[in-house]
Amino acid sequence: MARSTVCIVATLASLALASHTRADGLVPYTIVGDGIADSLTGMPGDAARGRALVLARTTTCILCHSGPFPETRFQGDLAPDLSGAGTRWSTSQLRLRLVDASHFNPDTIMPSYYRTDGLVRVGRNFTGKPILSATEIEDIVAFLATLRD
Repeated sequence: MARSTVCIVATLASLALASHTRADGLVPYTIVGDGIADSLTGMPGDAARGRALVLARTTTCILCHSGPFPETRFQGDLAPDLSGAGTRWSTSQLRLRLVDASHFNPDTIMPSYYRTDGLVRVGRNFTGKPILSATEIEDIVAFLATLRD
């Protein structure tokens, strides 16, 4: 009985430490060249969920981008068409574009979906928090990788 209590206490302590070290909600990642090679979650994303996220107005993707989405009205034309995104960019490059688009262009209007520092004009609800979770980033990367010419 005492041994199981010790295990539970140790588990709770490690969870508390992990949540404390990642209080900003970000998983550490490494930029290599022009991309982030490793999944932010350690697992591949779900392309179906990624498609739903791209088309959701809350992520704002479709406000600027267009793509092979005939059922979606009022697609944007400010940013590249997403058709063929999986051909033009590797998953590593797609991941970095979502995490921090300003890495490629400091003047971009595309949000840095997985950054919390050095941002300007951040909405109150997103101050100190990433716009998308690591899982959502991976889901969108998985979907965009399927868009081939």
